[in-house]
Amino acid sequence: MLGTSIPPGKRTVLNLDIARLHTHTKIEIPVIIERARADGPVLLLIGGIHGNEVNGIEIIRNFIARKLNKPKAGTLICIPVFNVLGFLNQEREFPDGKDLNRMFPGTKDGSLASIFAYYLMKKILPYVDYCVDFHTGGGFRFNSSQIRISKGNPELLELAKAFSPRFIVYAADREKSFREVVTKSGKKILLFEGGKSTDIHNRITQRGTYGILKLMHYLEMRDFSREIAGYSYQESIVIDRSMWVRSRHSGLFRFFVKDGSKVEKGDVIGSISDPYGNFEHRVHVPTSGYIIGINHAPVVYRGDALIHMGKPVEK
Repeated sequence: MLGTSIPPGKRTVLNLDIARLHTHTKIEIPVIIERARADGPVLLLIGGIHGNEVNGIEIIRNFIARKLNKPKAGTLICIPVFNVLGFLNQEREFPDGKDLNRMFPGTKDGSLASIFAYYLMKKILPYVDYCVDFHTGGGFRFNSSQIRISKGNPELLELAKAFSPRFIVYAADREKSFREVVTKSGKKILLFEGGKSTDIHNRITQRGTYGILKLMHYLEMRDFSREIAGYSYQESIVIDRSMWVRSRHSGLFRFFVKDGSKVEKGDVIGSISDPYGNFEHRVHVPTSGYIIGINHAPVVYRGDALIHMGKPVEK
């Protein structure tokens, strides 16, 4: 990989050298590789495709820091921060304004974001069997821990169940996203969503770390039976479809429910008021389901998304 031979039982840190700052300083992306002595699957953990989504970065960092990233079979590849430029600026996009997760598979001679996408696809992905792509909600939107997969793929569903997020959400692939091109290449990918931008949330970090551990155990890369026995999370809820409840008023928004909660049609989940104490409108949910995401913005406009509602698969 990247011109380096990695023998069995070897830990290797490579640098993916793609670009330079305008000061001519190199931008290198550390690629941390742990190869076991025994053969097995190759699992890629990647965070920071959006530079300000730090909770995914923290999950991978935490997994490495606890030395859980050493498989007994197969190979684990960790790229905690891929969009280094966005991470430096604490921005979602690249300096050229491009969203990296809409630039795949990329081109060698395109925009800077397109070049980054191209090198990930050409230099790393060919070695990979499975991938977990870590994201958070954008802006003020806080997502419960969830794995997003395409509907109608039993193997992906079993992998998602092995990861054990709070929710497994059926969601279509976004055009030119990393998930779309990885799927088209024949690899298996889980997209993790949890938390919100520019924020580290301990519950989400723990759930993501536990998910990687359980997935590696399921893939027989390492026996984590003892560690798994120490956790007591509920079985994942599979969400068949979802919708956003939008604001009917502009004003100050406060929510009364916790993400992940089950609500019934007509329940009050928050209120919106003006800043002067003249009115306060209750926010009712139009249908029963689970809250898989909440807008944490204190100020909203009419039409803004407030609550992301998920309808479970009927049994």
